[in-house]
Amino acid sequence: MSLVTHTFDAVIVGGGGAGLRSSIELAKSGLTVAVISKVFPTRSHTVSAQGGINAALGNTDGNDDWRWHMYDTVKGADFIGDQDAIEYMCKVAPEAIYELEHMGLPFSRLENGKIYQRAFGGQTRNYGKELVHRTCCAADRTGHAMLHTLYQQNIAAKTRFYNEWFAIDLVKTSAGIAGVIAMDIESGEVVFLKARAVILATGGAGRIFQSTTNAHINTGDGFGMALRAGLPLQDMEFWQFHPTGIAGAGVLITEGSRGEGGFFVNKDGERFMERYAPNSKDLASRDVVSRAIMVEIREGRGCGPKGDYVLLKLDHLGEAIINERLPGIRDLAMTFAGVDPIKDPIPVIPTCHYIMGGIPTNIHGQVLTLENNQDKIVEGLYAAGECACVSVHGANRLGANSLLDLIVFGRSAGLHVQQSIREGLDYRNASVEEIEAALARMHRWDNNKDGESVNTIRTELQKTMQNDFSVFRTEATMEEGFKKLKDLQERLKKASIHDKSKYFNTSRIEAFELDNLMETALSTAYLAKARKESRGAHARFDYPDRDDKNYCHHSIYFADGTMGSRPVNMAPQEVAPIQLQVRSY
Repeated sequence: MSLVTHTFDAVIVGGGGAGLRSSIELAKSGLTVAVISKVFPTRSHTVSAQGGINAALGNTDGNDDWRWHMYDTVKGADFIGDQDAIEYMCKVAPEAIYELEHMGLPFSRLENGKIYQRAFGGQTRNYGKELVHRTCCAADRTGHAMLHTLYQQNIAAKTRFYNEWFAIDLVKTSAGIAGVIAMDIESGEVVFLKARAVILATGGAGRIFQSTTNAHINTGDGFGMALRAGLPLQDMEFWQFHPTGIAGAGVLITEGSRGEGGFFVNKDGERFMERYAPNSKDLASRDVVSRAIMVEIREGRGCGPKGDYVLLKLDHLGEAIINERLPGIRDLAMTFAGVDPIKDPIPVIPTCHYIMGGIPTNIHGQVLTLENNQDKIVEGLYAAGECACVSVHGANRLGANSLLDLIVFGRSAGLHVQQSIREGLDYRNASVEEIEAALARMHRWDNNKDGESVNTIRTELQKTMQNDFSVFRTEATMEEGFKKLKDLQERLKKASIHDKSKYFNTSRIEAFELDNLMETALSTAYLAKARKESRGAHARFDYPDRDDKNYCHHSIYFADGTMGSRPVNMAPQEVAPIQLQVRSY
């Protein structure tokens, strides 16, 4: 088919925090930059981030150190986070925060005018000896404030936005990535966006599970695009279940609620976290807290008529604190749980929240593939934010490190693309066959007839992932789930949509998204079955211990089911490596 081609220096897929932070660096440098976003940018999922963003500023406690932040992050990652990347992120964090402040992000303030910082799970000083207040925030709407600030800065920098456009696939050539095939959701127009560099900033994929804090747009689009281009994903077995989703709704209650002094109780009114994490208690790492809650429920100490949730108490904080620091949480609790936290506890249960794995990159955001067991940079392709695996989160992400990740590495990717273009990074010309390859799945959905519906297959996929690959995993349940996924994969090839119209055809968009959900679910299943240990968010009843001898490495997955591994980087640049140790809170 004949395609209209739009040419830019850089094309960014995703209008969330990582995409908008990288585009600022490029647009301000005078390069031509386009951002493709399937929703209006300020509706991207970054807007939902509540609790804050970590940086060792020391504003509340009087002193802090990025090295302590690094230690906490390595430990939180259960020792498969790359220490060079973690070092870079934690060291750059204060500078990144001050840049946001100067852009106009309305942080909450202390009486002395400095940025307010609250406590958060797993954040300590003096290398784990005591809790620290490290999380900068704008009340409990930090992501909202951040995303609007970044969008306004992009408007000022004259970034070109393709709002409500859907990126279908990467155009891959023998020399690297040539650009992106994208569709205008409103008109159905399909164009080739040609670029010297493409940055994937497509966010997460929590919609592979039935219960999730993720928006409906979080369908793993970047994961699917990478796999179909013959590139690998890394550490996809590591899905974080946030301890506090509102029971029955999945809507997130920020960890900041516990950072301000909230705590859990079971049906007996017992503060049970003292049993599981005697030092950090309710502010232990998220995987520790989520498993503790599920154990309480499984052992019969859950609350409610069915004993299927626990309670988060905030009423002791008082009305003034809740209205000043947690106003959004109060609104959510009243709307989705029917309780006012000023008076009553909130019913909560762990719910899928975040993927630690993703598209493997280095600290500059350059995408990596494996050739002959060696890392190779993919020319012209970058990734940042939740869709990338740099890897600063390893097996488990600490709360408030996600906003930091997307700001630091969105910025880093933008800077490196800018430098690479100045040094001669050129366009790669795609043949007709290479462009047609990127259009193949669009043609499939246009041509398929009388197959199963998208909704039927998606519902079964989500149910399978929820039942067989969630908080706790076993060989038997995963094997059963794996067979169901392979069957769904075959059924998806014949699935169809009845509406073939061009204009605002959301059925077609949901079909494209289902392809990406399936790719994501399969990568999770393959790698979860292969990792026969418990580490971070990957918890197996049949292998309850961490196995550093056999599994202290990154997992690699290609779309054909090929799996491999990459070593964990244990060599930071400025400090001594943090050695393997028992992880306790």
